[in-house]
Amino acid sequence: MKLATFDDGSRDGRLLVVARDLGHAVDASDIATSLQVALENWPQVEARLQALYQQLNDDAVAGAFALDLARLAAPLPRASQWLDGSCFLSHGALMQKAFNLDPIEGVEHTPLIYQGASDDFLGPLADIPLPSEAHGIDFEGEFAVLLDDVPMGCPAEQALQHVRLILQLNDVSLRALAPREMKTGFGFLQAKPASSFAPVAVTPDELGEAWRDGRVHLPLHVHWNGEWFGHPHGGAMHFGFHQLIAHAALTRRLSAGTLLGSGTVSNAERSVGSACIAERRAIETIACGAPRTAFMRFGDRVRMEARGPEGEVLFGAIDQRVVRGGWPCE
Repeated sequence: MKLATFDDGSRDGRLLVVARDLGHAVDASDIATSLQVALENWPQVEARLQALYQQLNDDAVAGAFALDLARLAAPLPRASQWLDGSCFLSHGALMQKAFNLDPIEGVEHTPLIYQGASDDFLGPLADIPLPSEAHGIDFEGEFAVLLDDVPMGCPAEQALQHVRLILQLNDVSLRALAPREMKTGFGFLQAKPASSFAPVAVTPDELGEAWRDGRVHLPLHVHWNGEWFGHPHGGAMHFGFHQLIAHAALTRRLSAGTLLGSGTVSNAERSVGSACIAERRAIETIACGAPRTAFMRFGDRVRMEARGPEGEVLFGAIDQRVVRGGWPCE
């Protein structure tokens, strides 16, 4: 099943069921007004949403309309909680080597997760408004899962039953602001503006064999200003999402609507490229003594998409431009 949110001007938008090929959609607000409402009532609404999805794919539903991706918000325009991991250890190892950072003790055994801002997510084609190029504008291609209610102490062995939807995202980062925030020990704030999400959230069965071991076993194709940047594979996650969920829920329950990200998709094999500029700069620093690739400038465009093994559409593409924004520009 594929779900999206129509941007109707409200904070949470209106829930849509989307056809498998993303060509058409149908309003599902009579079942659940928003995706958040659906997640909070999943046992009561899942079967009805699935039935509507089947009817849509069979061209047997009244009220279906051509899907305009430009009218979509993020699948979940705001979340009760946004947690982001750093589960591709090759990425962290590169950063440590390039910038002479101290190794993080136990990183192979304990997941790294921070709590980010979740009050404002961007849709797949929305501009990314930011105040200054001097902040070091970067993109980060990731996968994420959307959860229902997870009880405190949920073991990893039981955690995947709480994964209701899988998403693809661009976790925008401001690299010039991050070092100080990391040194304080309080985590990111200014360095992490609003993240952006691909058009639809999908149930795990939509990925078939690509969803196994709590990982998305697909390459994430990234293009910057129309040029190939990388296609690292999501299956290289050191920790699966089941382990991330168990870690996050160790001392507290997670409420329905919690989003949990994988961190930047990264592979040890360098020929596949990268999913963020910082990683390419680290590779350049190791090889050449200094980075050669600059961060994004206003007007730059980034495109990200993960497709199935036969090229089938899954989440749809993120395709965004970076623009000057903020008070009083907006």
